[in-house]
Amino acid sequence: MTDEPTESAFERAILGHEPTLTAEEVAERSGLTLDQARRLWRTLGFPDRGADRAFTESDVDAMSTISGILDDGLMDFDVALNVTRGIGLSMARLADWEVGALIQRADALYAARDEAADESSSLSPAARLTREYGERFEELLMYSWRRHLIAALGRMESARAIEDVPGTTNLTVGFADIVGFTSLSNEVSRARIGDIVETFESRCGDVIASKSGRLIKAIGDAVLFVNDDPYLAFQTAEGIINVIGRDQRMPDVRVGLATGSVVLRLGDVFGPPVNMASRLTQVARRNRIIVDQDTADLLPEDQIESRRLPARPVRGFGVVEPVAVRRP
Repeated sequence: MTDEPTESAFERAILGHEPTLTAEEVAERSGLTLDQARRLWRTLGFPDRGADRAFTESDVDAMSTISGILDDGLMDFDVALNVTRGIGLSMARLADWEVGALIQRADALYAARDEAADESSSLSPAARLTREYGERFEELLMYSWRRHLIAALGRMESARAIEDVPGTTNLTVGFADIVGFTSLSNEVSRARIGDIVETFESRCGDVIASKSGRLIKAIGDAVLFVNDDPYLAFQTAEGIINVIGRDQRMPDVRVGLATGSVVLRLGDVFGPPVNMASRLTQVARRNRIIVDQDTADLLPEDQIESRRLPARPVRGFGVVEPVAVRRP
């Protein structure tokens, strides 16, 4: 009989320590004030635990690392909170993603192994998966982080070389969304809508990466991406329509592109082109690409056919003349 999995069991399997410390003890041992430690803990995405003995030696190590960075003067506490928030948000989504993708497979895998061995483990499938594969996933995580760090530094240096305002650069922003997603989610099963969203995100991510773009975020029925090259952004939009809108098993999509100056902050992008790209999808026809005039002017005329659409009000921008673009 498999033991009922508990948070403590997972902490032992993943962190290697029992929760024996209070928040006050963690703060004292790491060189932080209790208020700082609690704020960092909340910023990572976890609730306050009061005076409970809910913390481990790993928590002391993590808080000591932050304390040491603060002592070195690399960042002040507000910047530390900012960085910590990014880590917490990213890791929370990654953890949910991994557990959702792997837990059913783990249940089936370990059930088959136990049946073949004619015995049952005292550990739950989740705990066994963590014990056997946790270090490998951690190695993959660190490899991916280092690779993305290299790419982020390269983007920063390129922007610094050509722009006067730090963190600001010219990009083409793309926004793609599923047509009629709200009504669709009311008509199909939860399993089916989950499959649609997963397929949509994974296929869009593949296309964006193949065209040297960057997926900024996925919001269920929509993805936001950027590219340094407007023509590659157009090719990305084409690719998304081909792998989503042309697939009879998938819903239709609409894609909007806008080009201009954006601010890169907190792993996100901000600025008029982001808002414009989103607004343009609202006037696009199914499986069509709509762009602003700045983007249309930068696309190669010998390869792209553009058609100015009737002027219409666009929220936040006044009256705008969108441009429909396609291959001749």
